[in-house]
Amino acid sequence: MSHNLELQGGTFHVRLAVPKDVQKAFDGRKILSRSLGTGSRKEAMERRLPILHTWKAQIKAARSGNPLPQDWQDSFAASLEAVDTVTKWSKAARIGVDIPLPARIPSHAEMQEFMNENEGFVRVMKGLVQKASQVPMGQFKLSDEIGEVFKSAVAQRYETRYTPTPEERDEIKAIAAGGGMRKPRSPITTARLKTFREFRESRGGAPKHIDQQVGKMERLSEFLKKDDLALNFDTVDSWLKSLDRAPATLSQYLMAGTAFWKWAMKYDAGWRDQFKDKVNPFVGHDLPQGGGAETAGKDREIYTKADTLKLQRAALDNDDQPLADLIALGWYTGARIEELCRLTKDSVITVDGVQCFDFPRSKSKASKRVVPIHPSLLSTVDRLVKDSTDTFLIPAESADKYGKRSHAISKAFGRLRTAAGFSRLHVFHSFRHTVVTELIRADVPDALAKELVGHETGSVTHDVYSKGASAAQKLAAISRLPALTPQDG
Repeated sequence: MSHNLELQGGTFHVRLAVPKDVQKAFDGRKILSRSLGTGSRKEAMERRLPILHTWKAQIKAARSGNPLPQDWQDSFAASLEAVDTVTKWSKAARIGVDIPLPARIPSHAEMQEFMNENEGFVRVMKGLVQKASQVPMGQFKLSDEIGEVFKSAVAQRYETRYTPTPEERDEIKAIAAGGGMRKPRSPITTARLKTFREFRESRGGAPKHIDQQVGKMERLSEFLKKDDLALNFDTVDSWLKSLDRAPATLSQYLMAGTAFWKWAMKYDAGWRDQFKDKVNPFVGHDLPQGGGAETAGKDREIYTKADTLKLQRAALDNDDQPLADLIALGWYTGARIEELCRLTKDSVITVDGVQCFDFPRSKSKASKRVVPIHPSLLSTVDRLVKDSTDTFLIPAESADKYGKRSHAISKAFGRLRTAAGFSRLHVFHSFRHTVVTELIRADVPDALAKELVGHETGSVTHDVYSKGASAAQKLAAISRLPALTPQDG
């Protein structure tokens, strides 16, 4: 098994051996396995990374102890409430009064397991029964005393089965002493989010997009718990205001909420019952315009030639040649930062005698394109090809958990940009705006400019039927971008 991948029936699976010392935490499983939903090894290599990252984090957590579940307060309080209900039922039954049983009482097997794990509890129970037989009305008082012992044993079980922090131990005692006092509930539980994640993964959702949606719902859940709020339009509105984010970001939060709501209403029976007469609280919101964040409502700035030279010089002064090279690539191609970080030696090809970059598909069909290398960039590319140790032209410390190579160098560029005095409206993607602007100002036809940066033209004739401009035409167009002198290469 190479790179934790195994091909099963034409579909790749990611697999990871579970160390023996933590197999109990994984229900005794020795191997973790999950389908990646693709027969492409290249796609499988990328899709496996976030799953492996999660599994390794779980193994690390298992070795550091058995933490309490995220929603443990609710289940603990529910257990105490069930004990109280059974106690009342037992007392009422002794005097011939019928009261409803709790929705669920433990099975015989569960009770046997509970007693096996709590031998001290069994001894106390035997003592209570013996004492009750010697005291008038002993059976009636026995029910109360048994209930209190049961609740004490439940609390002790949470402290022995799990590894609570000192603060959590205090909270266990407080909940037990307060007759079920607990942290506020939220219908967006950890269990529901886990099932929602698994559903999205089974439908081939992008790992990063799934993580973002789940993360947004986790933040909403915490907001609801903080003040014991119900999930409705007004609380979602209050939540959005508390975020202080740009309108576009708030829109993403609402889309995540709607995705979760639609899934829950369709696949979660408990959720359907709880919200059967309710409307989606994530729709119909009027988002602020021009507020909420420093850059809200503002367009990104472009980099001038002077700006770019300033950034290049700052990178070289920091002894960061890869970042200086990345800036040059951005200026001469207008490519996305991840596209540039994925360029390899094999990405440098020759078409009709013209040396070009072969960009694979990324964002859309139009993103797959061949772009001639600007004459002023040829010497830099020759050096990068010669110096590459892992086939990639731009070295990277490591890919993030989503397999993106640009993660670290993107952060480095952000720090460089800020230190050089540029605003947050200047981002690496601004080079894309710059190149499009420069091509238009150089009278490059709109369709050709879009072809060079990987945008669809919106024309069926061009996007569907045309094979695009020739290498010579594209070289003539890309050569109109101003040369960065004297810092080239």
